[in-house]
Amino acid sequence: MKARAALLWEQPGRWQVEEVELAEPGFGEVLVELVATGLCHSDDHLAVGDIPVPTFPFCAGHEGAGIVRRVGEGVRSLHEGDHIVTSFIPACGKCRWCASGLQNLCDNGALIMAGSQLDGTFRMTARGRDVATAAMLGTFADWQVFDESSCIKVRDDVPLNVACLVACGVPTGWGSAVNAAQVGPGDVVIVMGVGGVGINAVQGARFAGASHVIAVDPVPFKREMALKLGATEAYADITEATEFARTLTNGQGADSAIVTVGVIHGEHVADGFNAIRKAGTVVVTSQGSPVETGMPVNLFEISMYQKRIQGALYGMGSPRESVPRLLDLYVDGHLRLDELVTRRYSLDQINDAYADMHAGVNIRGVIDF
Repeated sequence: MKARAALLWEQPGRWQVEEVELAEPGFGEVLVELVATGLCHSDDHLAVGDIPVPTFPFCAGHEGAGIVRRVGEGVRSLHEGDHIVTSFIPACGKCRWCASGLQNLCDNGALIMAGSQLDGTFRMTARGRDVATAAMLGTFADWQVFDESSCIKVRDDVPLNVACLVACGVPTGWGSAVNAAQVGPGDVVIVMGVGGVGINAVQGARFAGASHVIAVDPVPFKREMALKLGATEAYADITEATEFARTLTNGQGADSAIVTVGVIHGEHVADGFNAIRKAGTVVVTSQGSPVETGMPVNLFEISMYQKRIQGALYGMGSPRESVPRLLDLYVDGHLRLDELVTRRYSLDQINDAYADMHAGVNIRGVIDF
């Protein structure tokens, strides 16, 4: 069948929306009509060249939500008409990590930048060439073929153009606070960067009972939104936030600092490290360059102050557990999702949407198909 998709043909480059050919779903796969997709900063890293693309053309996008329209042979967990949210790590359910309840670390995660499906083949073509997809998804398309393991069935009373947010940004941010930082009642928490991921770290920290959630972002609009969605204080600079946290903790610093800036460098980790108390935790959620190394942290403090630097992937949660639970929290009024969508776009406006993200005027942009 024919579909429309936003493709990247060079790096760095702009998204080009064009007609593509989509194959039938293979064994264990489903054909999905996408209703909406979030515009995550991770996909922009591909366009600007922060992360290498395996092959061109390339269809990115991983925060998708849609309806199963056709089911391939061997599919057991999905049926036509099911509402699904995508998972950018296709959990196999059998490897050591899945068996340990750590689906976010499934061995299939090693393949998410290969560009192909799990079997090494492709389902989309453009101009006679195979189209590689991000995370075996490619949700920057109005129709797509996904492996069943990349789809999470969700309740059908939540609009899909809202549900798409829990595919990545919401569980990543929420889990960074609840799982990685292990925020508890009365904690003082700093969140560095309150875009599409950090704003949900704010929500998660407040839900977990933090007495102070201190948002840090140079953009006034984002600080304003953070205060509306759970932050108790907001600062433009990490130095000011650190000083304030120390006034609350006998001069020691925050219990945890969660780093969710758009593009991370070693000094951001060092800023978070300097902001926490002894036995505190720095959570590193932001995606950095695969070739950049080094963090200017005090090695004496790591051991003598018993500080911890904790990486966090997908919020350190199992998506098949966390995604439905987060939607339940939304329905029950404990998680705010509608407020996260600053603006909605058509697929043809995708480059404008990312320009808005760079300009700092969006918490999260969403493409409605």
